[in-house]
Amino acid sequence: MTYQFFLGNKQTQTTPQALPIPGRESGMIQGKSGGYMFKSGIWLQLRRCLLIGTGNGSYHATKWELTNDFVDVLEQAIAADPDRVAQEIVYASDGRSINNSAPIWALVLLSMGEFPAAKTAFQSIFPQVIRTASHFYEWMSYTKSVRGFGKIVREAGKNWLLQGDTKALAYQLLKYQQRHGFSNRDALRLFHAKPQTEDRDLLFKWVTNGWDKLPPKSPIDALNQIWWYEWLKRNPEHTQTAISKGRLTHEMAAPIGKMDVGAWQLLFEDMPIGALLRNLGSLTKIGIFDYTKKCKKNIVRVASILNSKEHLRKGRIHPIDILKALKTYQSGGSLGKSSKTWTPVPRIVDILETALEMSFDAIEPTGKVFMHAVDISGSMSYYTVSSINLTCCEIATTMALASAKAEQNYMIRGFSTNFIDLKITRSDSFSSAIKKASDLNFGGTDASSAFRWMIKNNCYADVICLWTDCESWAGSQHPTQALAEYRQKVNRDAKAIYISLVPNDISLVDPQDPNSWDIAGFDPSTPRLIQSIASGEL
Repeated sequence: MTYQFFLGNKQTQTTPQALPIPGRESGMIQGKSGGYMFKSGIWLQLRRCLLIGTGNGSYHATKWELTNDFVDVLEQAIAADPDRVAQEIVYASDGRSINNSAPIWALVLLSMGEFPAAKTAFQSIFPQVIRTASHFYEWMSYTKSVRGFGKIVREAGKNWLLQGDTKALAYQLLKYQQRHGFSNRDALRLFHAKPQTEDRDLLFKWVTNGWDKLPPKSPIDALNQIWWYEWLKRNPEHTQTAISKGRLTHEMAAPIGKMDVGAWQLLFEDMPIGALLRNLGSLTKIGIFDYTKKCKKNIVRVASILNSKEHLRKGRIHPIDILKALKTYQSGGSLGKSSKTWTPVPRIVDILETALEMSFDAIEPTGKVFMHAVDISGSMSYYTVSSINLTCCEIATTMALASAKAEQNYMIRGFSTNFIDLKITRSDSFSSAIKKASDLNFGGTDASSAFRWMIKNNCYADVICLWTDCESWAGSQHPTQALAEYRQKVNRDAKAIYISLVPNDISLVDPQDPNSWDIAGFDPSTPRLIQSIASGEL
């Protein structure tokens, strides 16, 4: 017996993932799965929490544990650099987070920072994060629960109600009259906003007192939608007239009007992109997309909106929004909260598939060879990021395919404790790719299996992307050790990119490895970032 095994290269030696790498113990922590991984650091974990959110549990942690971790990392980051925290919140809120709840939650905690710099940062970004009345009520709800309405909060709320265009504010206060346990009337009373103009004064009087008697016509142009809303309340049998002349949205008209096919047709013709995505099933149910001459024009309109990068960008439509809409629509109503059922129109499914691909930000092909390794272990099918059972595996597969579609030279395989061919190609639809991967969810997680297979098969790749929850624990060798061996035996310049899909505090990236990156998942710009790394721009 000799001890030569202990004197070898610690980067390529074999260390079970249940143990830390010898000599690297201080930089590693034990994940909730039991495996040892590197510490992610507060800024990477903060970005993950903001982009992914912590409102759903994972296989290894409850939503309470994840959110407690979110609060802890926020407090540390705010104490270290509140301006950087503010930048991260705005980055996530600008269409990159799967929804705006995590940035709003972080905004509330930023306002609670101990030092004046945190409160200044909160005030500076408030209108960039709180863009709609729905956001405003959600912020009020969180604020009431965790800190109360002190001076800085009241000032922010008052400014939000007083600044900007009155017509735009009227639209928000009419469209979202109440959410999250608060109403527009509650907001005015709480923040004591005193209007400085006649039109704002009339708007606030409508919010607080309503209109007992309908004026002969709208008092001012800014209140024209409100006038038609009030007219509809008194004349529900004339819903189509109110929608047409008042340009009412479905949130305004549906609760008080008589919603027949004609009313829905009018709403559809002026429906914003977000509402359109959410209502595709309802619109199908009532016949808006039946194959008649008029309905063919309706389908053309859907394509012109959902298959427009400009519309997707302006509407801050996240790829996950489209993926949820696609899955819900294909289900015919068996998923999601709707009690309605419908027969999916194939052309609408095609439009959603195209919209999903367009919603990711990609550039011209780099010419590099890519290996996309999708985590298909059991934990990836457990973690649900929405009420319609959208799993990490489904999202990982979608994002991997979107990245692959931007390139010519690629492979897509799946790892659990083995590394298998998912038989997914660029020609797959997102729906078919998701099915292929989801049908194979099983087993423990061993990210090193991807590298070992590539070594055994002498598989060359310039860039290896691992789409995972990072909880790798089942292998007899750490992923970073297997990667070092791959570089030694196959491609010394190989770059590794780990795309993390759960907001935890661990990383598979060795911080001493300059050719490995850890990216927070669910960002529409991920394909572009991967391509930038591949081409050497980063």
